[in-house]
Amino acid sequence: MLTSISPFGERARASRWWLTTSAYVLSSALGGTLVGLLAALLGAAVPESWRWSAGGFALAAVLLVLGLLLDLGVGGARLPSWRRQVDEAWIGRYRGWVVGLGFGAQLGVGVVTIVTSSTTYAVLVLAALGGTPWAGALMGLVFGLVRALPLVAMVGVDSRERLWAVLRRVELAAPSADLVARVGLSMGAAALVWTALGGVA
Repeated sequence: MLTSISPFGERARASRWWLTTSAYVLSSALGGTLVGLLAALLGAAVPESWRWSAGGFALAAVLLVLGLLLDLGVGGARLPSWRRQVDEAWIGRYRGWVVGLGFGAQLGVGVVTIVTSSTTYAVLVLAALGGTPWAGALMGLVFGLVRALPLVAMVGVDSRERLWAVLRRVELAAPSADLVARVGLSMGAAALVWTALGGVA
């Protein structure tokens, strides 16, 4: 998708990259906010006395560790995921801002396209554990905005050479991003275990 929605590609389709990207970022943020809110509302259906008990925190920690193990491919297991992606046939068929809205919403929600990291599920687990709508919505908002960052990085790409240069940088940054995600999952699980052992009331 990065190769398609760039100033270089949008110019070739007589579209305005800034408008497509603005629509993408906005809808990704809204999609993330919605899914975070829904997760928190579902979590709120479980009594707070259980969610915020040692058992609730321990279960969340187990789920985060399980996600980490699946990310690592331990035992050949794979992360459960849809096998669909956004429909790239939209590009060229619809106006840029429509593509931006459609793609951003799907990727901002996170779980309706291919899930490549268990951090996506971790956001939902933690939003549900909190069970607070505003907090879940805020977590989802941050998630959606972070999901939109790669497209924003395409600013200034006005030639094939610059496009390939950005893609090379993204590829080189991928291992570091994976490491950050795995460290984050580990730290989150450790914090939950510590809280559970601390006997939170």
